[in-house]
Amino acid sequence: MKKLLIALLLVTFTTPFVRSDEGMWIPLLIEKFNIEIMQEKGFKLTAEDIYSVNRACMKDGVMIFGGGCTAELISPEGLLITNHHCGYGSIQSHSSLEHDYLTDGFWAMSREEELPNPGLTVTFLKYMEDVTDRVMNGVNKRMSEDEKNEIIEANISAIVAEATEGNHFSAFVRPFYMGNQFFLFVNETYRDVRLVGAPPSAIGKFGGDTDNWMWPRHTGDFSLFRIYAGKDNMPADYSEDNIPYEPAYYFPISLNGVDEGDFTMVFGYPGGTSQYVPSYHISMLTDYIYPKMIELREKKLDIIKEDMDADPEVRIKYSSKAASISNSWKRWIGEKSGIEKLGTIDKKKEFEKEFTAWVKEKRKREKNYGHLLTSYKSLYEQMQEYSLVNSYTSETIGRSGVEAINMASAFIPLVEAVNNEVGDDELQIILEGLSSRISRFFHNYNMPTDRKLFVAMLELYGKNLDEKWQVPEYKELYKSCNGNFAVIADDIYTQSVFTNHEKAAQFVSNFDSRLISELEIDPLYILARGVRVFLDERVRDKYIEVSGKIANLDRLYMKAQMEFAGDEVLWPDANFTLRVAYGEVGGYESRDAVYYTHYTTLEGIMEKDNPEIYDYDVPDKLKELYYAKDYGRYGQNGKMPVCFIADNHTTGGNSGSPVINAEGHLIGVNFDRAWEGVMSDLMFNPEQSRNISLDIRYALFLIDKFAGAGYLLDEMTIVE
Repeated sequence: MKKLLIALLLVTFTTPFVRSDEGMWIPLLIEKFNIEIMQEKGFKLTAEDIYSVNRACMKDGVMIFGGGCTAELISPEGLLITNHHCGYGSIQSHSSLEHDYLTDGFWAMSREEELPNPGLTVTFLKYMEDVTDRVMNGVNKRMSEDEKNEIIEANISAIVAEATEGNHFSAFVRPFYMGNQFFLFVNETYRDVRLVGAPPSAIGKFGGDTDNWMWPRHTGDFSLFRIYAGKDNMPADYSEDNIPYEPAYYFPISLNGVDEGDFTMVFGYPGGTSQYVPSYHISMLTDYIYPKMIELREKKLDIIKEDMDADPEVRIKYSSKAASISNSWKRWIGEKSGIEKLGTIDKKKEFEKEFTAWVKEKRKREKNYGHLLTSYKSLYEQMQEYSLVNSYTSETIGRSGVEAINMASAFIPLVEAVNNEVGDDELQIILEGLSSRISRFFHNYNMPTDRKLFVAMLELYGKNLDEKWQVPEYKELYKSCNGNFAVIADDIYTQSVFTNHEKAAQFVSNFDSRLISELEIDPLYILARGVRVFLDERVRDKYIEVSGKIANLDRLYMKAQMEFAGDEVLWPDANFTLRVAYGEVGGYESRDAVYYTHYTTLEGIMEKDNPEIYDYDVPDKLKELYYAKDYGRYGQNGKMPVCFIADNHTTGGNSGSPVINAEGHLIGVNFDRAWEGVMSDLMFNPEQSRNISLDIRYALFLIDKFAGAGYLLDEMTIVE
């Protein structure tokens, strides 16, 4: 069966190409399946220029930045560029009222001024390998799914252990095509990454949440960091003795710009897509989960932004949090709208109708695949309820909701350790971890804001979840105040150890196990503990069980879809592994009689200028450059390009990805998608799905003319 499956994959991938601009392709297989198409579209290099284990190539200049973005090297001295929003947490961590780098920007004028960022890493792919045969070794069709998964997990562990034995690399094996194929990824991680430069938020986050996911866009969404290494160029912890990393490859930068129809390639780490799920999955999201989650996050944002607007210190503390909350909130709205506009569910149902007719044509197909859609229907009826309860509870009264409850949950291991009478050494480890967490937590915490969130989240939780799915401890709290949480909020927040930095720090530093009883009667702790127990005992086990059953169906459904596809090449869903997406620069029709061109300029920024709104308050220096038309070699035809769009297939994780032209030169930095096509995670719409990129010329202009940090350009290779 395994050999037949691999043969099926090869047959599928060697058939004629149908949807040429859709997809996130595996770089190892570009030579076999994509390079001719790319070259026909204008690409002038080879597959080995993109991915090779024998010589330096583009893959050596692209990396995972932090935990969820992409970045690329732009100099032989370890200088990298990524998005401003990817570096936002690091920029914010260095910011204060005295040094507000979020508002004013930051530019190191020498190596000595570059700022270290504890915990920030970048990860390079050393090589990837198809290990499907090894992963599936010992699996046969007579086994149960649990038996198969046990063997697969054991095989994966052995493969990873072998790949990392005797070296400093890390490795993982990830399933593709919903578990029909497996690849090994071997990585190298650098741990000393320093902030070099970032424009002020009025440039790097221009337009804020209002413009997020929208086109036209005028955001200078970039930041600069430098990788440092030991004297042997190997990964090392931060040290003043470390030296700039010398990469195997970095991207030349083009000043030639983009025109309609130009070839573009995005090379990065897309986080996740779900292109091959059944209609039930999409219905679950749009009809059941998204509406309640959108309402919830909108309420959070209203509260946080009101306090941010009223207090500059709160703005600094909550800017990153608000951006994180807003990003998915607005994407869900756009995704729901796009799915409805495109008729995605109806298209899925039509596909399922054709698929069912194909299955019924042969008895063997009927036996293997005839049960799939019926089984999906039953499982998704269960899944939507468990999924909503899990997400909604976590985002209201759980660790992702009220911050003080999050802090209280961090003390649960301490209480359990004392009650279980663990040894002093283990207890000390827990206390040290709490001490560090307390310091980080209160650095970005505002009690009045969180108190408002407490009242609002508890009210929404009671309103939007059926009583049978409400945490018992919540019900008790509800009864104690007759549902009027504002009445009890002040007392709870005034008395709790979890809302006061000094109290929390002293509790840990002067810890006495006899004081545990004080924590156990704190309403915030009671709620945090209750949420954890409830989700663990009532929700997550069933959620995992149903998810596992759906995953088993997915594997079989994907195999069936590849058979059904015939001549069509199917690309694997994104899973935060290195991928190639290619297409061309182009505008699109947004709605009737509204056509958007492929680029924006500095003129659009000036049109939006509004000193009364933080996100639209254009810096004076930028205005001066605009009115003087002082664009240097970065302007074009008397204008300063800012952003452009193309039809590359991207998603979350592609933030910061290099956008590359036909010659392999860097022309932009990917940072967003257009609102009308944001549902491309579920169904790609070639007419409106557009990735939004910062024009690299705007970044260079800002570094040179705006920041006066032109010395950084001296270490780049710039092609004119």
